[in-house]
Amino acid sequence: MAREVNRLNWRQVQSLDTPGLHADGAGLYLRIDETGSKRWVLIFHQHGRRREMGLGSATPDRKLADVRAEAADMKRAVREGRDPIAERKAASLPPQDHTFAAVADGLMTDLAKTWRSPKSKAQWEASLKAHAPAIWKADVAAVDTEMVLAALRPIWAAKPETASRVRGRIERVLDAAKARGLRSGENPARWRGHLSILLLKPQRSRGHHAAMPYEDVPAFVEQLSGRHSVSAQAVRFLILTAARSGEVRGATWDEIEGDVWRVPAERMKAGKPHSVPLSRQAVDVLNSIPEETRQGLIFPGLNGPLSDMALLMVMRKMGVRDATPHGFRSSFRDWAGDCTSYPRELAEEALAHTVGSAVERAYRRGNALAKRRVMMADWGAFCAGEKAGKVLAFPGA
Repeated sequence: MAREVNRLNWRQVQSLDTPGLHADGAGLYLRIDETGSKRWVLIFHQHGRRREMGLGSATPDRKLADVRAEAADMKRAVREGRDPIAERKAASLPPQDHTFAAVADGLMTDLAKTWRSPKSKAQWEASLKAHAPAIWKADVAAVDTEMVLAALRPIWAAKPETASRVRGRIERVLDAAKARGLRSGENPARWRGHLSILLLKPQRSRGHHAAMPYEDVPAFVEQLSGRHSVSAQAVRFLILTAARSGEVRGATWDEIEGDVWRVPAERMKAGKPHSVPLSRQAVDVLNSIPEETRQGLIFPGLNGPLSDMALLMVMRKMGVRDATPHGFRSSFRDWAGDCTSYPRELAEEALAHTVGSAVERAYRRGNALAKRRVMMADWGAFCAGEKAGKVLAFPGA
């Protein structure tokens, strides 16, 4: 009876030259290729599939006993329900980097596809390295509440905006690590029900975008009207539309439809298109621009859009030190709250803030533009010094 195992001997391994499989038994084969090269393979079935695993070349210095012992180990793994091919592949890979920095880098690379600014990744990395250096270098599984608190406490009161961003970014990275199976348990950077108990609620300061008191805006606009630079025109338009600096600086003539400025979603902070009804004063700014230049950017710089600094420098040259262009949005909001009876939601919509539920927003969508048109006309009149007292909205606004 022919042997079922150990069918081959060393001399046969050296002398065989017929291409194909030559059985040694128990799933071990000598495979000879058309080129004459010889290698050992283990053939087995797992989960209903035929699988073939290479065991290396059949060289003269390699003992049959060693090959058979390796094949026996692989078959034992199969019997134990393991996948010897996958295990060998994993063993050959470089060890996975489990540091917080490595997980953060992978997350930021994925998120970069959705970020509008190419600088966002650098900002994330810089903030985490600067304010959470111990966490940045740590094994992601070892990050705990005390490490998070040690990073946040030095900046929690002094730099609340920065601290809030750092906390959120740490939380996001740790969530990603848990999803990848690199850590378990609750997220130590979670605010609600965790850090909210250990830290005071951050007081967000408006100092970052210092606002001019709305009472001073008419006088400033009057002074501004005497300046005819592109930057000065942009600041006037920004004030009259209560828009963000980036939205104004990137505005193009094809976005103007009569007395409505339609800002596309890709240029809005919330990623949604926004329509701005233009007051007579805002239209006057546009009409003051020579017709022969009305193409492309409305307020062009020397080499593309104006910089945010260009708008700020207009204010600085006029002696305004305690306010910024962005702050005029707060001036508008304070005016709407103090001097008018317009609903809060309407002022928030004028600022392109998300207000209410999706159902509420859908209900208002049909007539919000008409109501905002009246409100922006009143704001334009106020800025021009035509309405200094209380401004009352039309009934039902």
